Amino acid sequence: MRYETIDNALFAANRKRFAENLPPKSMAIFVSGEKMPRNGDQFFTFRQQSDFFYLTGISVEKSALILFPDCPIKNCGELLFIEDYNETKVLWEGGLLSREEASSISGISTVKSSDLFDVSLQELMAYTETIYLNDCSEITGIETKQQRFNKTLREKYPLSDYQSSASILNKLRMVKSEYELMLIRKAITITRNAFERAARFTKPNKYEFEVQAEIEHEFTINRSNGNAFPPVVAGGVNACCLHYSENKQPLNDGELLLFDMGAEYANYAADLSRTIPVNGKFTPRQKACYNAVLRTLKSLKKLYVPEKTIDEINHKANELLEKEMIALGLFSEADVKAQNPNAPLFRKYFMHGVAHHIGLDVHDVGDRKEPLRAGMVLSCEPGIYIREEQIGIRIENDILITNGEPIDLMSDIPIEVDEIEKIMKNK
Repeated sequence: MRYETIDNALFAANRKRFAENLPPKSMAIFVSGEKMPRNGDQFFTFRQQSDFFYLTGISVEKSALILFPDCPIKNCGELLFIEDYNETKVLWEGGLLSREEASSISGISTVKSSDLFDVSLQELMAYTETIYLNDCSEITGIETKQQRFNKTLREKYPLSDYQSSASILNKLRMVKSEYELMLIRKAITITRNAFERAARFTKPNKYEFEVQAEIEHEFTINRSNGNAFPPVVAGGVNACCLHYSENKQPLNDGELLLFDMGAEYANYAADLSRTIPVNGKFTPRQKACYNAVLRTLKSLKKLYVPEKTIDEINHKANELLEKEMIALGLFSEADVKAQNPNAPLFRKYFMHGVAHHIGLDVHDVGDRKEPLRAGMVLSCEPGIYIREEQIGIRIENDILITNGEPIDLMSDIPIEVDEIEKIMKNK
């Protein structure tokens, strides 16, 4: 854990809101994430399952949480289970928590050994009518520890009534508390510093991975967990690959460099996209394309208000970018009138949506048709990708929905052509 200590009141409040949405005699069970094997006896860096972190703040594996708000057994409304503290394991691996530490982090007073989970659960099953399992938030296609647990539990107690906790948690996680917004703002500040550092570093004959190293250095020295997602550092035609992540090619004079990057701080993500000229100066054509995308972003931000939906914002983005593409000469109004409505011409140059929720995951839980509400944070990321001209441009800021005007959380990050050129000039 690199970040500074989080007030456990955040996790207590999250559990309270979740518990208030449970029907009487309901119990919810969550299990932690697990380390993913890499090679031999090595594992990828552990990252806690987001729902489990949201409710506990605990960042170690082999943990479990039971929430049973109206449990008749004393001190069993909230039960946290962690792996027993083992001096030998700490010596070799570290990463274990004492029960006192786990209680301090989570705000849960009753912390037990993971070895007691099964017997504790068996005792509680006699008092519950409905069991909520966290089996709907994983969309990776890889069976998770939680899903394996759910399968085993259903086999052991086949007559129980099982419900999904995601129906409750997803609605809660979409709306961020003030404390969560503070953590997101911290991630954004780190991301801004990293972008400006990378922009000053960029010049012809550097490699994409060298620029990536500057970004990640800035993340690390500012207590970030690291990348919130694999960063895109794409020069020239590579920028026309939406999820390009090889980041291994040289940067050539006269080309553009597209960044899609974000720091993760205390498990909360930032998501920024910027496009800069490798040599520090946009050509007239590059500038025209860049400003077309920028105008679109500025227009779209106004739609980030309560009751609008992501679907509506995406539809407007398509309309705006189609007009910009006509002005750029990519096709004509006559071409549009004659196009196949099932294969619109703009899709050749813009093929993604512009809005997704941001929070504990960079593509956070949320529904495209769900009306926006105050406290939600979403991306705004229009783009134009002209492969035949080796021009790929995406500009992205993170927007906070309020009951008034939307707040651009990245408004202080350079975005205008002259601002970007000024940074690159002052290397």
